[in-house]
Amino acid sequence: MPKTLLFIADPLESFKTHKDSTFTMMREAARRGHRLLACEPRQMHWQRGGPVRAAVREIVLTGRSGYGVHDWFETVTERTMPLHEADAVLMRKDPPFDSEFFYATHLLSQAEREGARVFNKPSALREHPEKLAILEFPQFIGPTLVTRSAADVRAFHAEHRDIICKPLDGMGGMGIFRVGADGMNLGAIVETLNRDGATTLMVQKYLPAIRDGDKRVLVIGGVPVPFSLARIPQGGEVRGNLAAGGKGVARPLTERDREIAGTLGPILAARGLLLVGLDVIGDSLTEINVTSPTCFREILDQTGCDVPALFVDALEAALAS
Repeated sequence: MPKTLLFIADPLESFKTHKDSTFTMMREAARRGHRLLACEPRQMHWQRGGPVRAAVREIVLTGRSGYGVHDWFETVTERTMPLHEADAVLMRKDPPFDSEFFYATHLLSQAEREGARVFNKPSALREHPEKLAILEFPQFIGPTLVTRSAADVRAFHAEHRDIICKPLDGMGGMGIFRVGADGMNLGAIVETLNRDGATTLMVQKYLPAIRDGDKRVLVIGGVPVPFSLARIPQGGEVRGNLAAGGKGVARPLTERDREIAGTLGPILAARGLLLVGLDVIGDSLTEINVTSPTCFREILDQTGCDVPALFVDALEAALAS
């Protein structure tokens, strides 16, 4: 039976449909006859005596997509509605996980109390910040430090000699620095990232396997997609993120990828995380992405593995349970 799906996302006009995973979800859902609604987090509101509401627009897809295409949808109607009137609410707002994202998850939790079905679960989004969520699974990660102390960072560098420093709220490779054995600019980098001890940062041992790609392993309903997307740094870059110019190459999962995904998948799914993106460099887990995991389009285009269909299958199964 067709369902009404409300996507909470960035402005539709900003979608890059040649690679946007939320667009592929919408396209597959529409193909199956589901009704599409959309809004931005800023359009949600709550007032005492009423439910959480949002100013939404119902859209239909035009069938046009690709690089530079902006007329990929048409608005049918616009109205304000309670979130619980949708059969499913899909939180697909891109990072950063800032205060406004955090507040949005609290509104979504209230909507859940009023009967809304929200994916990924708002409380699980709050409990799994994408950099810090790996700390629960030390058996799969490389040497890692989380600190506000410049002295701690210097000691970590002295031990490991080649390190990566990054902010906890970055996305797309933003704010990532590599410091080699000579320690060049380590002090300035730490000052920039932790603002004289005011902000926590993450430091990890540099993993040479990044040359072969930072793999995105998608897990849907606790089950890993059989292909990862290896994001390979280009030129002199240390970052493989597609947003930082990395080249995406789809590959079958390795035995280690399956071990990591097979362990984490059921645990995270049981917590209400229908869709997770695990980042793996070599044999090491580096991030757990839960806010708006991507790479659907690249894997589909390169392998024929229909990731959007796998996602909508899982969503329909969750709504039927």
